[in-house]
Amino acid sequence: MSEPVEIIFLLGCTGCGKGAVGRGLAARIDAEIVSVDSMKVYRRMDIGTGKPSAQVRATIPHHLLDVAEPSENFSAARFVELAEAAAVDIAGRGKRILAVGGTSLYIKAWSEGLFAGPSADAELRSELHARAEAEGSAALHAELVLVDPVAAERIHRNDLRRIVRSLEVYKLTGTPLSELQTQWNDERVAPGCTFIGLRRILEDQNRRTNARVKRMIEAGLVDEVAGLLAEDPPMATTPRQAVGYAEIIAHLAGELSLAEAVERIKINTRQFAKAQRTWSKRFRSTRWLDVAADESADSVADRIVAEL
Repeated sequence: MSEPVEIIFLLGCTGCGKGAVGRGLAARIDAEIVSVDSMKVYRRMDIGTGKPSAQVRATIPHHLLDVAEPSENFSAARFVELAEAAAVDIAGRGKRILAVGGTSLYIKAWSEGLFAGPSADAELRSELHARAEAEGSAALHAELVLVDPVAAERIHRNDLRRIVRSLEVYKLTGTPLSELQTQWNDERVAPGCTFIGLRRILEDQNRRTNARVKRMIEAGLVDEVAGLLAEDPPMATTPRQAVGYAEIIAHLAGELSLAEAVERIKINTRQFAKAQRTWSKRFRSTRWLDVAADESADSVADRIVAEL
């Protein structure tokens, strides 16, 4: 990080209530929110990513929403560049910085620095993507299990971008990516970073996931995805693979009924949340707050203020 500014990170797995709690907390501590979400960066991907409404954003400024086109593959490096610029801008206006989101790689990269792996190899990536097209991403994930089981454990089998990168690093260096990333095993958090985490019991988390998926469908997720697919240039690989979007894309292609797609979204969301919980263990300085099923966002925000 290039600027010595204070940043409060509010993290937790998808659907745990970070957004509502973050807004309540921002109002209490006079902060602006920096979104740390790899899919909320995309314009017109609103319903499936759970972006705050325009009315909410007019009340509490949010940064790093709608900064990329769905035809782009957004990167962690680009995120850090924009996040640091936003942090300097916010601090320069005398406001506190509240980073809210669950994309663990972005949190890690912003608070500790990016992992400097080998440069991308266009020919190798093209070959791996061609194999994924022919055999499916699960086949590449199975290969990753053999060469880098540690990376495979934390990467979902449908997360083609990260699977390809892990295989690319192994093929270019002969060393598993997880071994090269041992520099991240010990926290190297920049000064001024505070981590607050929200967690719920699994039953409550799953109930919230099911309710969230139902709301997304009722809000028009299918039409949103259909509109994105009609755009030119077409959606890039990364946004197409987002949970909620990949399943509806399969439905619109005739591969799944809507009911099947909805059930697949629920399953994949739960798997994604599990992966986030595994990643969150890396942030060992996090102060975790257990949130009850009936506890309001305002109550949680008040508890966080008492922790700061």
